[in-house]
Amino acid sequence: MTTISTSAFYERSTRAIADLRAQAEALQAAIGTGSRLTRSSDDPVAAAQLRRMARADAFAAIDTAAASRAATDLTLTDSALSSFASYVTRAQELTVQAANATLTAAQRSGIATELKQIGGELLHLANARDSAGHALFGGDTAGSAYATDVAGNPVYAGTASAGELSLGDGLSVTRGLTGPEFLNFTGPGGPTNLFAAIKGLADALQGAAADPAQAARDALGTLDAGLEAVTTAQTVVGSRLAWIDLVSERRTEMGELRAEEQSQVGGADIAETVTRLQQTMTVLEASQASFAKLSSLSLFDLLR
Repeated sequence: MTTISTSAFYERSTRAIADLRAQAEALQAAIGTGSRLTRSSDDPVAAAQLRRMARADAFAAIDTAAASRAATDLTLTDSALSSFASYVTRAQELTVQAANATLTAAQRSGIATELKQIGGELLHLANARDSAGHALFGGDTAGSAYATDVAGNPVYAGTASAGELSLGDGLSVTRGLTGPEFLNFTGPGGPTNLFAAIKGLADALQGAAADPAQAARDALGTLDAGLEAVTTAQTVVGSRLAWIDLVSERRTEMGELRAEEQSQVGGADIAETVTRLQQTMTVLEASQASFAKLSSLSLFDLLR
């Protein structure tokens, strides 16, 4: 005949009820969080997989921020290049007017004045700032992309390249352009830049050239080459923005796949979990009722 002491009965019953309550709390937590794991020991293999995917998500967030910065800077670059193209187009229109041999010296002087204003606007654009407040066309320089020498001519003061930003997975993108990459070009007369071309034309129209009309006609080819350099730069920037979009789409797809895998590895099946919780609560209630009934019995009850 087996006998159970009162203390052993209470200890075993209390432990069983506590275990059932712990199971119920764990199931309630799984329903609330959507995760079946409350600690790594619940499933060490699944926990390791979830940690790996969490690290991948963290790196993806860093790469997304870098891609966003690169896209912002390239968008600013594209906008500035559009303005450059507009100013060069206006300079071409003025040059066509100046090429007319019937214009007076005063009229050509007026055209020269507007050309010099365009040159000033081009310098202002060349010293535009990016999203971080750095020179947009100065590479990695902390100061302005262009300074002026004693003669008032713009001189590049930036670095040789614009630098690259990582997009993750070993991929990167050049975040912008340096001024010389599109402001310097080779025209019919040899290597030059937009600043020099427009300033030289303005000076010619104000008397520096013996035949201002011919100087204007000669300048048209140079301005055509300058505009081509700007539009080519726009194409380069557009291709980089398209590359960022492509990489970002791939990152988004990978993130969705990780989210699905995380759900499969560590996610709780809500329907199954609710069913298990109901079963556990039923067993818990029955255990508590049985314990209350049995604990109220005594030997005297049997002797009556």
